[in-house]
Amino acid sequence: MRGRARRGDVRASILALLKDRPMHGYEMIQEITERSGGAWRPSPGSVYPTLQLLEDEGLIGSESEGGKKLFALTDAGRAEAEAGPAAPWEEAGRGIDWEAMQEVRQAGFGLMEAFAQVWRTGSADQRRKAVSVINESRKRLYLILAEQEDGEQEESEREEGKGDAERGGES
Repeated sequence: MRGRARRGDVRASILALLKDRPMHGYEMIQEITERSGGAWRPSPGSVYPTLQLLEDEGLIGSESEGGKKLFALTDAGRAEAEAGPAAPWEEAGRGIDWEAMQEVRQAGFGLMEAFAQVWRTGSADQRRKAVSVINESRKRLYLILAEQEDGEQEESEREEGKGDAERGGES
């Protein structure tokens, strides 16, 4: 369960990281993941096009080093980085209940371990049943969200009816 950042956050994060030192693209992904406490891991599909765009804009330059590109700020890039946020990756981790996140991870890993055990040692029938349990569980998880939305909708409808009654209308 990783956070997603807004489109501009990848750009701001790259500029902020390069204020420290030149880096490779993959290294930037690792740094952002680490600095956000694991809440956000930008995909290569968002980082590398952003690096190309920043290079096209003249904010960063690159040189090949051992088959990899090493990126560094230009003077214009340093000015833009200094004007931007110091740690844009921190926003991705705000509001996360880390204790609940750990509980979810443990439950997920436990489920994967149990499924793997059935898959390794179970009969064909037991494997089919295990797949059925996983598929049913996925559906039930989505139903939890649907029930929550219905509950919110019912509450909203009750509030509207209350407002109608206060105005002399029928609910």
